Amino acid sequence: MEFKDYYKIMGVDENATADDIKKAYKRLARKYHPDVSKEKDAEQRFKDVGEAYEVLKDPEKRREYDQLRAYGGGSGQFTPPPGWNRGGGYERADFGAEGFSDFFEAMFRRGGGFSRHDFGDGGAQMRMRGEDTHVELPLFLEEAFKGTEKTVELRVPEIDERGLRTQRTRKLKIKIPPGSSEGSVLRIKGQGGSGFGGGENGDLLATVRLAPHPLYTVEGKNLTLIAPVTPWEAALGGKLTVPTLKGRTLVTLPANSQNGAKLRLSGQGLPGMPPGDLFVVLKIVVPPNVTEGARTHYEKLAKEYAGFNPRAAWES
Repeated sequence: MEFKDYYKIMGVDENATADDIKKAYKRLARKYHPDVSKEKDAEQRFKDVGEAYEVLKDPEKRREYDQLRAYGGGSGQFTPPPGWNRGGGYERADFGAEGFSDFFEAMFRRGGGFSRHDFGDGGAQMRMRGEDTHVELPLFLEEAFKGTEKTVELRVPEIDERGLRTQRTRKLKIKIPPGSSEGSVLRIKGQGGSGFGGGENGDLLATVRLAPHPLYTVEGKNLTLIAPVTPWEAALGGKLTVPTLKGRTLVTLPANSQNGAKLRLSGQGLPGMPPGDLFVVLKIVVPPNVTEGARTHYEKLAKEYAGFNPRAAWES
């Protein structure tokens, strides 16, 4: 059957208060009431809102629904856990639930809630894998380059002995391999939420987030460095000392280098298979204060290159 996400239907967060849920119901019921609404599918939406409110307004039913949502629901097709529909429990008259969905009928009309009797001894009838836990892992570029170890604090979802969903806080050391790039995900097996009824634990998924660097910009495993050069260095060429994550190195600056020219240092980016490259982009910088002697040289250059027009393409 189709799983119903009642929180999504109501437009509220899963941590919403009873007052939040009541306010959302009143607002949506007015919006989709078939007698006044001009919204598309208003009648069906009105029914969905009523069904969602019927469950979420009651603390016990909401707790049972949260268990189903956390362990086995959330999207797509859904099969009730073994032993859920065994008779008894909530009758249609308890809810005034005429016209509610198959999901509602299966979950709440004939019994509901997790219990030891539902699961059998030790939960043998129902084995559920624990939830995956997601964290973001902020790193400096130098840490990502060399690899490091970080201690993170996690809030891990668990199901207690009564079948209720809880949160446990714990700390875990994560080893980050050299060359971890922005957005890469480290999967640590078995360090997520605890399994239930003998099911395996979920995994911890740590997403790498690189802090901005004062010198380098990062794209995948490649790095880019803006290298300021003087006009005479660009014109005459020579050796240029460049900082890399491995240390300083000398590169050859070709004569007649243009502003924006790009020099490639193969393998000087983040480690990997293959490693990234370091691209050095030239930026010609004119001295801020022009002396009388320098002005004389500039005027001499202007006369010598009077026929040179770097903006000729604009005129054509």
